[in-house]
Amino acid sequence: MFRSLKIRNYRMFAAGGAVSNVGTWLQRTAQDWLVLELTHGSAAALGTATALQFLPMLLFGMFGGVLADRYPKRPILITAQSMMAGLALTIGVLTMTGAAQVWHVYVMAFALGLISCVEVPTRQAFVVEMVGRKDLSNAIALNSSIFNLARVVGPAIAGVLIYVLGGTGPIFLVNALTFAAVISSLVFMRKSELHLAPPVPRAKGQLREGLRYVLQREELLMPILLVAFVSMFAQAFSMSIALMAREVFKAGASSFGMASSMFAIGALGGALLAARRARPSRRMLVAGAIGFGLFQIATGLAPFYPIYLLLLIPTGIALITFNTSANASVQLATAPEMRGRVMGIFMLVFTGGAPIGAPLVGWLSELGGPRAGVMLSGVLVVVGTGLAILLTRVITARRARLTPAAA
Repeated sequence: MFRSLKIRNYRMFAAGGAVSNVGTWLQRTAQDWLVLELTHGSAAALGTATALQFLPMLLFGMFGGVLADRYPKRPILITAQSMMAGLALTIGVLTMTGAAQVWHVYVMAFALGLISCVEVPTRQAFVVEMVGRKDLSNAIALNSSIFNLARVVGPAIAGVLIYVLGGTGPIFLVNALTFAAVISSLVFMRKSELHLAPPVPRAKGQLREGLRYVLQREELLMPILLVAFVSMFAQAFSMSIALMAREVFKAGASSFGMASSMFAIGALGGALLAARRARPSRRMLVAGAIGFGLFQIATGLAPFYPIYLLLLIPTGIALITFNTSANASVQLATAPEMRGRVMGIFMLVFTGGAPIGAPLVGWLSELGGPRAGVMLSGVLVVVGTGLAILLTRVITARRARLTPAAA
């Protein structure tokens, strides 16, 4: 389960990432709470902030993948992490001084999204350079475990700190400090032990080449289409947790943190189970997607807060089973010289649907209440899974008909 940790470079990266991810979840929780405070509980404003953070990936995500193929990945990551630390410091100071307004949060969210366009596909493609193909699936699952362990700890700590300190400002400052851990791990890696892919020379049409590469391979097309449909609403689920906790069950900041942590406990369990599997299967991929949709519906129907908390655990298991299976499937099926561009496309559909899904869920929640928003989101995930499978078969069949004619 933990075999990738035997590799020194990955062990350093994982340790730094664990610290930084806790800070990230502190900030995500604080950001949601700050928006709700500044707007007096507006679901639409919360959806807007979430959408702005993911909008740049929708617009520019594939360009980030091109840069990941063209340039050495470690320097890109060091620069991007440093810029994110600067943003956290800025919003922290604004909040501490009482000058923060909701448009400040919007600007910060959009700026984080711009940096993520390059940082996320680069980081995803960098994993194989640390561990090699043999341990790639395990490393991806462990990354998800670390991320979700932070998701357990971060929101719970954030909820307590918001209550104890009487505000969200200090949390942004703590997050700024945690970036030092992952930046240090990148700086002190042994370059001689990395499995570096040769940079791809600059040339015209590299973006189109990446798209063609995906469309011509069913083993890439199906998981990417599934991610496109499922993640449109999965990215809004953290927002839904805030709305359900605050507006339906009238929970305070500390109880809201507990809800996020229960979801993350399930996600952590799903990631650890994924780390035991040698390779992801298509059946597991589809089961995770459908399971996430069905459990979303169940959380929307939960009559009491303790039942809601319990249902968040299998919801997290299903989502992370899907996410890790999709990520590993795509990376293992991709040639090294195409990995940055393919992961750019993958991360585009993984996060790029949020500008559509988050405002839609926010609007549905304001129109029919948070319960209706969550349940309809779950229905759309299940329907989207079926559409992704159908669309894959249609594109594959069409390509099969055209190939002999072209020959």
